[in-house]
Amino acid sequence: MKILLVDDEDLSREAIRDFIVEQLGHKIDEYRNGLDAWKAWQEFHYPVVISDIKMPVMTGIELIEEIKNHPKGKLTDVILITGYADTDSAIRALKAGAYDYLQKPVNIEELASVLDKVEEHQSLLSENTELKDNFSQTFNKETDKLKKQLNFYQSAYSNVVGIGNVGIFSDSMKAITSMCEKLHQDRTIPVLIEGETGTGKEVIARKVHFGNAETNKPFVSINCSAISPSLFESELFGYEEGAFTGAKKSGQIGKLELAQGGTIFLDEIGEMPLDLQPKLLRAIQQLEIYKVGSNKKVKLDVRFICATNKNLLDLSKEGRFRTDLYYRLSVAKIVIPPLRDRKEEIIPLAQMFLYQFAEAKKRKFRIFDKKAISILEKYNWPGNIRELQNTIERVVLLYDDYEVKSQYLSFLENDDIYNDCKDKPLQPGNIVLPEDKLNLENLEIEIVKKTLKKFNQNKTKTAEYLGLTRSALRSRISKFQ
Repeated sequence: MKILLVDDEDLSREAIRDFIVEQLGHKIDEYRNGLDAWKAWQEFHYPVVISDIKMPVMTGIELIEEIKNHPKGKLTDVILITGYADTDSAIRALKAGAYDYLQKPVNIEELASVLDKVEEHQSLLSENTELKDNFSQTFNKETDKLKKQLNFYQSAYSNVVGIGNVGIFSDSMKAITSMCEKLHQDRTIPVLIEGETGTGKEVIARKVHFGNAETNKPFVSINCSAISPSLFESELFGYEEGAFTGAKKSGQIGKLELAQGGTIFLDEIGEMPLDLQPKLLRAIQQLEIYKVGSNKKVKLDVRFICATNKNLLDLSKEGRFRTDLYYRLSVAKIVIPPLRDRKEEIIPLAQMFLYQFAEAKKRKFRIFDKKAISILEKYNWPGNIRELQNTIERVVLLYDDYEVKSQYLSFLENDDIYNDCKDKPLQPGNIVLPEDKLNLENLEIEIVKKTLKKFNQNKTKTAEYLGLTRSALRSRISKFQ
């Protein structure tokens, strides 16, 4: 440790010097007055200064004040010594920023003890400075990284009117977005959107309707599963005065007429009552309707977009959906893959939601740690993007940190469907049933299809794997071929 020693008394200075150099092993530069010492300190910025208080030209108090006012003075520890043992001198020294105060003649054991403490303090100061510099460098790197990420996310945004910014982070979603822009140009083509719950079917429907710009054309949405079958026709087509008991005297305009010049979005179209499906088919083909209780034709100028989380073709084979309506709706068909099939989107989407919710709720969150990323990537996301969005919102609501840590996502690890289905093969004791209902025949068909794919369409190996005879396997294959 390099020490600057200042004392106008030669004997005192030499005694201190000899003890520190010979017994403690430190290096010393010595001066007889404060001004020369101050000039030397400005050049070398000594970490430790031992100075007498009463000296000609510049006192020890004035020296310490000069050092502590310097930008680098905070890193210097000053020990003041004096032959005048008075309380005022001690107070002045400590107020000026002295590390400690010693009385002449200096007790060498006391000096050694103080210098040990100073050495430890200097070591801590050095570590803190290094950590601060490293933190600044790391923070700057992370800031640059975040800026690049933010630019990436901003370039991947697609603004959907009524929804806001939507992240497009995979080739499959880029292709879907491109198709939406093409379909936006032709309002005469019906669009069918298929996808599991939470995949963003309404987002895609709005993208088809609005394209890339704001429009004052109406976008009218109906959830077919939320309307009573007895009210469905009047809700969709409207009704005339006195059309049925309880009808308004003035009648009511239907959702199709409300969508004139714009788009009607029929969500969960698979839930539409079977007896109303021919009327919808006629409305799509003829672009005309009749209100309930009226024989007056109403011409339509409406784009039809429908969405479903079911396989309408399978429903039509079961007699639960009209085949002719299915083929009419699916002239332009968009299939949105579930989030588990586009895992490359999970982290970018999560990061996008983190930015949005952190800003809205004034939290510090900016990134995910490695374990948190692993949890998000391994989870199966049965609720798809909606579940991911709700998960991030929950974390931001409950915690406030720079990083999303793995413990903040522990509730996902406790879920039965934490691991991807590939990691949990279908077997007794490892079956999670859906909440609403299970179509056993469809499940059987899906199992047969996956097994055939597993064995490259080899029916012998497939039959052996499933424990079926060849004839039993052929019988099951006939159901979907």
